[in-house]
Amino acid sequence: MSVERLAELIRERAPCVVLTGAGVSTESGIPDFRSPTGIWADVDPMEYGSLRAFQADPEKIWSFYARRIEMLTGAEPNEAHYALAELERRGYVRAVVTQNIDLLHSRAGSREVVEVHGSIRTASCPACRASHPLDESLLPLPRCPDCGAVLKPDVVFFGELLPRAAIDRAYELARGTRLLIVVGSTLEVYPVADLPLETVRAGGSFAIVNRGPTALDGRAVLNVDGSAGETLHELATVLG
Repeated sequence: MSVERLAELIRERAPCVVLTGAGVSTESGIPDFRSPTGIWADVDPMEYGSLRAFQADPEKIWSFYARRIEMLTGAEPNEAHYALAELERRGYVRAVVTQNIDLLHSRAGSREVVEVHGSIRTASCPACRASHPLDESLLPLPRCPDCGAVLKPDVVFFGELLPRAAIDRAYELARGTRLLIVVGSTLEVYPVADLPLETVRAGGSFAIVNRGPTALDGRAVLNVDGSAGETLHELATVLG
């Protein structure tokens, strides 16, 4: 019944905006961050994921990120990614705002994807500010072809501000939709976790699709406890 109710909400309020988190990518074999088997289970996030750590020892951080980027580029979109792309094509979804850096939404065919935590698409030079495609051939220690400095991956580190254009667009989308659907996020990382409440403040509502509880379950108009891929595939079928 939950998926049917979600379909009703979308029919009433489309086009909706979708906010996705790590729970979407785990079904493509990509570990999340905070679970017992997640990325930070065996390493200190401040030692390997902070801007200060990168500035202190970029080679050490790249030794960690090179393995992760190899894993991300080898992953394939799953049913959740393809379902969202299909719902966008049908006019039910206006845009996807994602906390994920893996490019899988774009590879699945979604057209408007707002990457609020950056992506593995590019790397930037801290010295001359040039931006370059993050080609795997540059690993394990990418250097700027213009000045020779070690490049920084264009993903958001701890202690670093979110990309201004991306987060501004995310808030604009959240304010402008009648329904925001959260998929695969526990809504614990700010400022992105504030987006559903921004929708509520603007007069809309939000629904949640996630395995297990989230920080905003009590504020949602609907909670669907289930996997992203199975739930969104069923949703696309019902709406079809």
